[in-house]
Amino acid sequence: MFGLFKKDPVKKLEKEYSRLLQEAMALQRGGDIKGYAAKSAEAETVMDRIVEMRNADKS
Repeated sequence: MFGLFKKDPVKKLEKEYSRLLQEAMALQRGGDIKGYAAKSAEAETVMDRIVEMRNADKS
């Protein structure tokens, strides 16, 4: 019952992942390929954490 109001950390990470992808796209459109690569790498690390958390929930 008390877990009802608990925030889901996976949803927070998914929002961060989406935000990073949007920033990466803006950098790419602006011609900053190095910045795009850095943001994409950052987004991939967030996605790795999301996958780890989802796998931990299944176990």
